Amino acid sequence: MSEKKSLPERGKVRVKKKTGRSHSSNQWLKRQLNDPYVRKAHAEGYRSRAAFKLVEIDDKHKILKRGARVVDLGAAPGGWSQVAAERIGVEKGQGKIVAIDLLEIEPINGVLFAQMDFNDEDAPVRLKEMLGGQADVVLSDMAANTTGHRQTDHLKIVALVEMAAEFAREVLAPGGSFIAKVLQGGTEGELLTSLKRDFKVVKHIKPPASRKDSAELYVLATGFRGSN
Repeated sequence: MSEKKSLPERGKVRVKKKTGRSHSSNQWLKRQLNDPYVRKAHAEGYRSRAAFKLVEIDDKHKILKRGARVVDLGAAPGGWSQVAAERIGVEKGQGKIVAIDLLEIEPINGVLFAQMDFNDEDAPVRLKEMLGGQADVVLSDMAANTTGHRQTDHLKIVALVEMAAEFAREVLAPGGSFIAKVLQGGTEGELLTSLKRDFKVVKHIKPPASRKDSAELYVLATGFRGSN
């Protein structure tokens, strides 16, 4: 079991207004500088605060076991792959991780990475070739580019999750798990109904590292029944 470390405490940082910087940019910078998860990520060597979402999910649900074979969809900047690599024992020659993202990431020891769009027709085939067999866990922290229109953005991310779920059904070994980011909206219920046909347990979760004011949720599906 991983040791839980408390979030570092520090007084609030004030952001000086700078000519040419928008109000929204100032607000974002202020939030980043005062975010304890951002400070903790820097302190522990993770590439993003998002790493702690997976840490908290796995601490509670024990998805990432030693020797597991993992696929990381939407890997940039690499925080989730870092966590997965630590927990499955990649540095000790255990398990395997393959990852994909439209953006390039700095290499991570033991992680096979392909820079390409998961929407590309060849992407699933490429990932399967890199994996060289079945997976135990499929992770998806993918997010579509936002338009600012809540309903449109929700539909775009649900479409991505549905693609990720279909891929998971194709590569997961029986008993495998699937974790994916969704947004609160209305159609995620349909996604859960679909997943329940193929997984023993399916539920929504919101780890503490996910900001309270965010519409972000994660769907966790465990106990894959096996492909038909």
